[in-house]
Amino acid sequence: MRPYRVASAVLAALILSLATLFTAPAAGAAGIQYVALGDSYSSGVGAGSYISASGSCYRSTKSYPYLWNAAHAPSSFAFVACSGAKTDDVISGQLSSLSSATTLVSISIGGNDAGFADTMTTCVLSSDSACLSAVSASRTYINNTLPGKLDTVYADIRAKAPNAHVVVLGYPHMYKIGGSCLFGIGDTKRSAINAAADDLASVTAKRAADAGFTFVDVRGIFTNHEICSGSAWLNSTKLTVFESYHPNSSGQAYGYLPSFSSAA
Repeated sequence: MRPYRVASAVLAALILSLATLFTAPAAGAAGIQYVALGDSYSSGVGAGSYISASGSCYRSTKSYPYLWNAAHAPSSFAFVACSGAKTDDVISGQLSSLSSATTLVSISIGGNDAGFADTMTTCVLSSDSACLSAVSASRTYINNTLPGKLDTVYADIRAKAPNAHVVVLGYPHMYKIGGSCLFGIGDTKRSAINAAADDLASVTAKRAADAGFTFVDVRGIFTNHEICSGSAWLNSTKLTVFESYHPNSSGQAYGYLPSFSSAA
């Protein structure tokens, strides 16, 4: 074969390989019907750029479900995660988006059931003893009551979407121990809050596994990006109060998105 023909053949093969490389993800996602359930950590509270039609659910175009949808172009995408949602809210207001045709589901849930917002308010505004008491009450709920709540919502998800791959995402540690920031709290409070996150991760992982779902622990990827870390992917206290103690746009893009993508 003449040199120019060899070069032409190599070039054609290279172009074909590159075309396959760049079109494969879209082809793989073409049959996916994705539903994003859950609470504010899934709706994208704290990341800004909220979809006006989502109202007080504060669904963000910078949330991991929205970003994953934009990158993979699945056949369908239902974004129903909502700020403040508890397990009962998912059951009553979100599961109607599921069907036997659903192939992929994401969800973060349980933090609001455990009283996350009230506990954080107490810890930021009150004494160490008041914070420790509030965290203790949350941990008791997480270990004694939340497992049954998760079992119920997971069973209902499976019943509504029997053919779906379900990815359950956890919550990060909130604070860097020993770190410093303008609106920080002491290490006694920080350690207590992080310990509650550990309980939540352990309980959620066990219930998700028993349901046949995939649990993704985000504590590792958020390490050194907690509040007061100097490179925080989580909001500390903000004037827009509802955004406080939630992942910012970096937390969604660099923490939650790759965590979900690796499991989806």
